[in-house]
Amino acid sequence: MCLSGDYSYITVAKKFNTRDSTLRNWNSSYKNNGVDGLQESHTWRKYPLELKLAAVNDYLSRKFSLSECCDKYNISSNSILRKWISKYNSGKELKATNGGSTRMKAGRKTTFEESLEIALYAIEHIKTILPQLRNIMFLINKYIIGLRNTFLKEKMD
Repeated sequence: MCLSGDYSYITVAKKFNTRDSTLRNWNSSYKNNGVDGLQESHTWRKYPLELKLAAVNDYLSRKFSLSECCDKYNISSNSILRKWISKYNSGKELKATNGGSTRMKAGRKTTFEESLEIALYAIEHIKTILPQLRNIMFLINKYIIGLRNTFLKEKMD
């Protein structure tokens, strides 16, 4: 949809209830690494110090935007580059990333079909309880306003 240019990122993001920045990251990962770039990663990527410094300098010199730097240097997300820039600007030393595994515990492996079923179930049930949640929030808000008015009235007396 976005790759073909038929729809904007914002339109597609709204349709699938996600953020356009997520779609942009997926698009970038796909362009840089093909289908493998869309696979869930359980390890940290290795980034040499030279690459980090080049990306930070390109961004700070305004040669490229954040997203363009990430594309150029195949950085997995804008947030990673933002962290490097923040470290660099605060005078902290940038170091090469050695890679490694994440600290998350490995859960039970689920098939694509199971993941899809879980996601569809969650979406369907969120749709059914959303109106109820809105009503509850309205009642809570009304109650809080009532408490505030009572407090203010007692304070005035």
